[in-house]
Amino acid sequence: MTSPTPTEAPSAEPEPQPKHAIDRFFEITKRGSTVGTEIRGGIVTFVTMAYIVILNPIILSSGTDVAGDQLAFGQVAAVTGLTAGVMTILFGLVARLPFSFAAGLGINSFLAVSVVGQVTWPEAMGLVVINGLIIVLLAATGLRRLIFDAVPMQLKLAITVGIGLFIAFIGFVDAGFVTATGLASPPVGLGTNGSVATIPTLIFVLTLLGTGILVARKVKGGLLIGLLGGTVVAVVVEAIWHLGSAVDQPGGWSLSVPQLPASWVSLPDLSLVGQVSFGSFERIGVLAALMLVFTLVFTNFFDAMGTFTGLSEEAGLADKQGNFPRLKSALIVEGVGAVAGGFTSSSSNTVFIESGSGIGEGARTGLANLVTGALFLLAMFFTPLVSIVPSEVAAAALVIVGALMMSQIRHVDFLDFSVMLPVFLTVTVMPLTYSIANGIGAGFISWVVVRSLSGKAKEISPLLWVVAAGFLVFFARGPIEALFA
Repeated sequence: MTSPTPTEAPSAEPEPQPKHAIDRFFEITKRGSTVGTEIRGGIVTFVTMAYIVILNPIILSSGTDVAGDQLAFGQVAAVTGLTAGVMTILFGLVARLPFSFAAGLGINSFLAVSVVGQVTWPEAMGLVVINGLIIVLLAATGLRRLIFDAVPMQLKLAITVGIGLFIAFIGFVDAGFVTATGLASPPVGLGTNGSVATIPTLIFVLTLLGTGILVARKVKGGLLIGLLGGTVVAVVVEAIWHLGSAVDQPGGWSLSVPQLPASWVSLPDLSLVGQVSFGSFERIGVLAALMLVFTLVFTNFFDAMGTFTGLSEEAGLADKQGNFPRLKSALIVEGVGAVAGGFTSSSSNTVFIESGSGIGEGARTGLANLVTGALFLLAMFFTPLVSIVPSEVAAAALVIVGALMMSQIRHVDFLDFSVMLPVFLTVTVMPLTYSIANGIGAGFISWVVVRSLSGKAKEISPLLWVVAAGFLVFFARGPIEALFA
């Protein structure tokens, strides 16, 4: 008697095949995206990030170095667009991820406020180059990857959520919805004297609600439609009421005035490229210069690590350990961004959390980066046109993305207080201190201390202890510098 033929198991659905070479290279279909979605996502990311072409020159040109020199606004704007475009495209081709690059706001402010008071601008950019070379070395040797892997998944989730709150807070501040009160308590408040009192802030609110409705209804291109719609409204409002800049009159636009420019095209001045010197070690001494490099490396290293974690989680590209495709390549290119930023005098270029806006639009591959990078290169010639989008409108997209990133908090284990406290500190310190690195440091230190003294020391990676000790030095760098001055 023959045994019955076993019932054949249903075959799994075949994996979708790439439609063309670009699809195959970027794995567009494999990641559930389309060329149209990637292009749209790349445009949204650029529109959200375009403010950096204006803001970075404002920050860097405001700093006067020890020789009494300042960087020219137009020159900084040109190299800002150049470096952001090249690095964004390079990252898209090498890492094939939708994470765009531009001059990091924390580091450019640090350079303009703290560093150039001690050295010249070329010497400051030399320190940025050294910082980038160290980061490249750490990534190439695998040490940066080891540190990335040593971070527990619960902290990686906290970093994602913290970044969500951070970029939402940036959006609220950029829009004038949250302002400094000038008082010891409370340090911040709602709008002007506790109310939404300016038209630009009102346009932010309307853009936020309108974009939120589009995203909630899953309208394709909802973020882009919201940004473009808000910009059109802003241009019309400015044409009618002539609000001008907040620098010149109260109630005006905070960064760029949304009006059609008299001239649409301007030739970029790239004379800052290559203006680098390594004379800071002789000018201020080896120890003082090394402390500046240490601060740059720590800020650059952990800001980027946190941003990578948050964006990869939001894009659904991270595995159960929080790692994402081509991690080592991504970390190396991020270090190259610092070198490139120093070489062009645009400040260290790093992955931007605003890339989440393109991810929210559906971008999942490096093709979106090619679009964003190409637009940054074009922005060198169309700086007047880029300035049309007011920061109040771009801020609405940041708040939307922040809300989307908050969803990761559902995976945090709130039943274990030795987990919850470090997570809470990570999430809250980021926006409250306006620094991703500070939030990560608070989380790392509290994790090793609380978990180890709660009987879970064996679960903590030795490398995490080393990094936590490094953060203690980072947080105490002021007194340390004073001690050895």
